[in-house]
Amino acid sequence: MITIEFQDIPKDSSIEETVCNAAEIALADFSGDLSIVLCDDNFIHNLNNQYRGIDRATDVLSFPSEEVNPENDERYLGDIIISVPHAQIQSIEAKHPLADELSLLVIHGILHLFGFDHSSPAEKKEMWHEQKSILNSLGIELDKFSGDE
Repeated sequence: MITIEFQDIPKDSSIEETVCNAAEIALADFSGDLSIVLCDDNFIHNLNNQYRGIDRATDVLSFPSEEVNPENDERYLGDIIISVPHAQIQSIEAKHPLADELSLLVIHGILHLFGFDHSSPAEKKEMWHEQKSILNSLGIELDKFSGDE
C-alpha cells in the first residue's frame, strides 16, 4: 500500500497521481508498504537538519524501515519526503516537466529505501542505471538527472 500525504502545501490530485504511478512502477517487483510525504522547503529543511545535520532544504529524503505492518503483515519499506517547491525549481532548471522531476525523485527515494546509494562513482553509476530503467518504463527519458546530491 502506498500512502501519500501533503504537508504544508495544498493537496494537488495531479501531483498525487504522478507520485503514486511512479511509486507503483518502481515497486512492481517488490511487495511492501510505503509512505510519501509531499511538502514545502521549510518542512524538508527541518528534517534534513535534524536527521542529517545539513542545514538547508533538499529535494528528497528517504527513511528506510524494517518494520512489518500489523494490519496486513506486509513489510513497511519506509518514508520518502519530497519538497515540491524544490522539485519545481529543478524541473525548470533541467527543462523538463514537473511530473518527470517528481517521478525521478520518487524513484530515487525508493532506490535509497532498497539500499542504493550514490556516495561513490560505482554506486552512482548503478543507481543512475536503475533510475533510468524505471523512468524509461514510465515513458520518461531524461538526459540529465537533476537533484541535490
